[in-house]
This record gives sequence, structure tokens and C-alpha cells, in this order.
Amino acid sequence: MSQQIDSIKSYVLVFLSLIGLTLLTTGVAFVDLGAFNTVVALAIAASKMLLVILFFMQVRHSGGLVRVVILAGFFWFALLVAFTMSDYGTRSWTPTPVPWSSMAPPTHP
Repeated sequence: MSQQIDSIKSYVLVFLSLIGLTLLTTGVAFVDLGAFNTVVALAIAASKMLLVILFFMQVRHSGGLVRVVILAGFFWFALLVAFTMSDYGTRSWTPTPVPWSSMAPPTHP
């Protein structure tokens, strides 16, 4: 079985870019971007995740089955996030419960 070997230079560049992205994450944490704080932090985290998966886990040199399994994992994660966000977004649709005593029919004398 032949395996593709990456050069030390590529690993050092990926390592330095991961360190740079980590410093960028720390810097963004101290800047108020309003609603975009979470978006920027998740974009940086996704970039770091892709670097680790592609280079350190050597997925870019893997066969088709490994890529299908990884895509299935991302699809499953997207489903979990979508269902969680749909639950979180619809929580205000249910009315606030009231005590039974206030819902009792009026009594006639």
C-alpha cells in the first residue's frame, strides 16, 4: 500500500496557520462585532477544522470511501444543528401556562 507523504514544510505551514487562526480567534473575542461575533468565531473554527482534517488526518490523499464517510458525518452534524435550532426557534410559540384556578368557568349563584 503506497501512502502519500507530505513535506515537513507543508506541516509547518499548516501548524503556523493554525497558530495564527488561534490568535485571530483570541483577538476577535476582544472586539465587539455585534451579532457577527458568533459568525466570525464559527468561520475561524471551521477553517481550523478543515486544516486539521485535510492535512493531519490526511483526508486529502484518501480514497472515495473515506470522503463519503466524512461527508456523511458533516451531513449528520448539519441535521443535528438544524433540528436543535428549529426547537430553539419555536419555543416561544407555546403560550405561557396559567393556573387552573384562573381558567375555571364562572360560578352562577
